[in-house]
Amino acid sequence: MSEHIAVAVVHGIGMQDPDFATRFQENLIRQLAQELGPEVQDPAGEVILKPVYWSPVLQNLEDELWKRLKESGDLDFMELRKFLVYFAADAFAYQPTPKDRTVYDSIHTIFAETLRGLATEAGDRAPLCVIAHSLGSVVASNYFYDLQKGADMVSEPVRNQMGDTPLERGETFSHFYTLGSPIAIWSLRYADFGMPIAVPSPKLSEHHPRLEGEWVNFYDEDDVCGFPLKTLNSLYRERVKADVAVNVGGLLTSWNPASHLGYWEDNDVVRPIAKSLARAWRSIN
Repeated sequence: MSEHIAVAVVHGIGMQDPDFATRFQENLIRQLAQELGPEVQDPAGEVILKPVYWSPVLQNLEDELWKRLKESGDLDFMELRKFLVYFAADAFAYQPTPKDRTVYDSIHTIFAETLRGLATEAGDRAPLCVIAHSLGSVVASNYFYDLQKGADMVSEPVRNQMGDTPLERGETFSHFYTLGSPIAIWSLRYADFGMPIAVPSPKLSEHHPRLEGEWVNFYDEDDVCGFPLKTLNSLYRERVKADVAVNVGGLLTSWNPASHLGYWEDNDVVRPIAKSLARAWRSIN
C-alpha cells in the first residue's frame, strides 16, 4: 500500500465560501495526474487535501460591526469602508494582545482540527504540504512557529484539538507554498524583520529521510498585498527556496491589485506545486 501526502489549504482575508478550495483541488489533482502518469490510477487518493476554513471565526462579528457602523449615519465611500470591514479587519482582529488572544486561538484551533483530520485520513506520518494565500500564509506561519518554539507557545485550546502524531506536531511539515503573502509586512513587528519558520521541519528526516521539502513564495508584481521574502534577512534568504513572480488573474484583474484573488486558478502556480508533490510522492513510495 502506498503512502499518502497530506495537503492543507488555507484561505486569506475576506468573506469566504466553505468550498473555496474546490476548484483549486480539482486543478491540482488534474496537474498531479499528468505528473504521475499512468502508474498511479487514482491521484486524488494519494494526495489527501483539506481546507483550513477559518473565516467563520470572524464572519458574524464583521457582519455585526458593519451593521452598527451603517447605523451611525451617512458616510462617504461606503463600498470602500465595507471592504475595509470585511478584509482589513481580519488582519487587525487576528493579532493577539497581551490580554486577549481569543481570535488568534480560535483560528489556530481550526488549523489544529484540520491537521487532525489529515492525520486520520492520510496517516500519522504523512508528509504535510501547506498551501496558504494572503493572510492565511501569516496564520500558517504563526501556527508552525508556535509548534517549532515548543509546547509553551501553543495555547491550551489549541493543544486540546491536537493529537500526538508526527503530522500534528509539525514534524512531517515538508512543503510550504505562500501565495500573495503579506508576511513581509508582518515582519515589521520584529527586530531585523523576524525569524522565519523552518521548512522543512528539522525532524522531517526522522520520518522521511529521502524527502526534500521546500518553501516557495509566489507573488504578482501588481498585487500590493504580496511581496518577495528572501531579501528580508539572511534567515529568510536561507529558508525560502525561491520567490517566484507570476502574472495571475484574468483580463480585468491581471494588471492591477485585484490580481490578489487570482492565485488559486493560475497554472503558473498550480503546476509547479503539482510537480513538487509528484516528486515527494515518489520519494516516499
